[in-house]
Amino acid sequence: MRRRKFITLLVSATFAGSPVARSQQPAKRPTIGYLGPATLDSQRLAAFVKRLRDLGWIEGRTIAIEFRWSEGRNERLAETAAELVRLKMDVIVTSATLPSVAVKQATSAIPIVFAAVADPVGAGVVESLARPGGNATGLSLQQSDAAGKRIELLREVVPNLRRLAITYNGGNPLDMREAQEATRVLGLEAVTSDIRRPEDITPAFDALKGRVEAIYVCNDPLAITNRVRINTLALVMRLPTMFGAREFVEVGGVMSYGPNLSELYRRAAELVDKILRGAKPADLPVEQPTKFDLIFNLTTAKALGLTIPPMVLARADEVIE
Repeated sequence: MRRRKFITLLVSATFAGSPVARSQQPAKRPTIGYLGPATLDSQRLAAFVKRLRDLGWIEGRTIAIEFRWSEGRNERLAETAAELVRLKMDVIVTSATLPSVAVKQATSAIPIVFAAVADPVGAGVVESLARPGGNATGLSLQQSDAAGKRIELLREVVPNLRRLAITYNGGNPLDMREAQEATRVLGLEAVTSDIRRPEDITPAFDALKGRVEAIYVCNDPLAITNRVRINTLALVMRLPTMFGAREFVEVGGVMSYGPNLSELYRRAAELVDKILRGAKPADLPVEQPTKFDLIFNLTTAKALGLTIPPMVLARADEVIE
């Protein structure tokens, strides 16, 4: 889905030209392609575009950017990836696992920078984190203990937690496996729900009624695109929720713990800069997140009659009220 005008307006309104950028006018204006799962990436893309500006790359002046989104419709990814390849991008930036895999399958020649992929080695996007090989590099979300930390935090907030629902997309099951293992280690019972299409969401939540005390939603483009519906259903069922990204908490989720995605996008811009200046993706190790954010929505917590323990709340990076 095209949203070029939207992003162009966003970037133009947010950032002004810089002396550094004006002093670095390349002879040929490179073109960057972008393929992401949903237009909510705009906040993260603002961080990406600003960092490019800092490095001398200004959209419409020293670079061009072609934006594309699947809007959670994974069946469109191969076609959209092929379109960006036909347009002969100098670099293609991707977000999330499935868009990254689609672009990797579409080209072995155009450099690829992925901004956030859970397990790039397991997904076949790179050969290893230290030595990516091929034409792709970027930022990995792979943190073996992230799911365990989320569930430990959820148990601190929901002290009577015994049975935990884990909703996931069976086409992208990594987070689910880690969450399921964490529940086993913590002595909890996991009730899993495979949600692959928007129409699966309501029946999956209906099936959870009376069976669980909280819901863990695995990171997935489908869940992000349908985050308002997911939070509405959880609130109706009076179930606390745990997510891996801030966007869920902004629209009524109780809490999230995960990498600071804006920081990952800024670092992705730095990798793009290196590639545009001659570096090869194969020589640029895949980077991992260094900053994680714990975020609470106190309005939702209060609506559920949930009290966040002061010691837990004190560890929060952000509180939405």
